Amino acid sequence: MGLFDFAKNIGKKIFGSNDDDEKASEKLTRHIEEDNPGLENLEIKVEDGVAIIKGETEDPSALEKVILMAGNAMGIEEVRADEVTAPEQTVEIQYYEIQKGDSLWKIAKTFYGDGNKYTEIFEANREVIKDPDLIFPGQKIRIPMD
Repeated sequence: MGLFDFAKNIGKKIFGSNDDDEKASEKLTRHIEEDNPGLENLEIKVEDGVAIIKGETEDPSALEKVILMAGNAMGIEEVRADEVTAPEQTVEIQYYEIQKGDSLWKIAKTFYGDGNKYTEIFEANREVIKDPDLIFPGQKIRIPMD
């Protein structure tokens, strides 16, 4: 499963199964606008479980976060961001799919060798993870490797 592919049947419940694509698009757009990490002229269209994102940013991390915010919504199985203008990422980022039994401390221990660095992972995903104690299996996050 790549950055743009997600598990459709898990994630944050943003819209209902009875919502048509137009309603789902509106609700997903509102969800991302609540904590927009810096994507200007944001437009999101949901079509049969695919979130199509348009906009521009000067921060490549903002694009990554918006992709994760959209993809970690229940009902979304793919995110397309071909129409987003953003610079190339200059920091090494790894993406991680949360597994059953994971905690941010455990993930930090694995990636950084120090569980106390879980706050770095939380800060890098602040728009994606609202509470460091509330992560779920299947959720994708960013791991900065600098």
